[in-house]
Amino acid sequence: MKKIGIIAAMNEEINGVKNIMTNISEKQIYELIFIEGNINNKECVIVQSGIGKVNAARTTQILIDNYNLEYIVNVGSAASLNDKLNIGDIVIGEKLIQHDFDITAFGHNKGYISNVGEYIQSDTMLVKKIYNCCSNNKIEDIKIKSGVIASGDIFCTSEEMKNKINNKFKADAVEMEGAAIAQVCYLDKIPFVVIRSISDTPNGNNNITFDKFLVIASKRCANIINQVI
Repeated sequence: MKKIGIIAAMNEEINGVKNIMTNISEKQIYELIFIEGNINNKECVIVQSGIGKVNAARTTQILIDNYNLEYIVNVGSAASLNDKLNIGDIVIGEKLIQHDFDITAFGHNKGYISNVGEYIQSDTMLVKKIYNCCSNNKIEDIKIKSGVIASGDIFCTSEEMKNKINNKFKADAVEMEGAAIAQVCYLDKIPFVVIRSISDTPNGNNNITFDKFLVIASKRCANIINQVI
C-alpha cells in the first residue's frame, strides 16, 4: 500500500505531526530517522530533513527511493513576505521557486533552473483539497492563502531582502526547503504540496518571533494534515 510522505526541517515541526500519529515505528536509513505510522487510518511516513535546500533534497530522494509513496507533503514554518499575512496564517505553496538560484549570466531569469524552469507547480488537486479543507474548517480564525513560496539557503531577516523577493517573485512566504523538495519531486514525478504556517516577518529582529511562534506554527500545520488525510 502506498504511503503519504511528510517532510519537515526541524524537530518541533516533526513533533507536531508525530503527536497525531498512531501505531508508530521507526527505521533509520543513512542516519535519517523515518517514523512510520497512521494518521486517520492512512499509512504515513515522516522524516526530519534538517535545515536548508541540500538537506531537504537529500532527504526527499532517500524517502522516494525507500518507500512507495502516494504523494509528499512538506510542512513547517515560514516568514511572511505578504503584508496581509500575520503570525499563524497558512500559505499553501501553489508554486515554489528558489530565490537564490542565479544563472542570469547565461541569459536566464533569476530562479530559473535548467531542465526545471523557474516556478515549480505543486499538485493542483492537493492544493485544492487542502485549501477547501482549511476554508471549510476554520482554524482559529486564521487566513489561508494559496500562492508562491520562495526558498533559499538564508534565514531572511532583512526587510530589504523581504521586499526584493516579494517584488521579484510575487512570493507570499520565504523559507529554506520547500522549493528543493519540489524540484526533486518534479524530477521524480511524485505529486507534492508545501504547507507553511507564518512564524515571523523579516524586520531585522524576527529570529525572536520565530523562536516564540515555531511550536504554534508547527501545531497548525499538523492540524491541517490531520484534517486533510
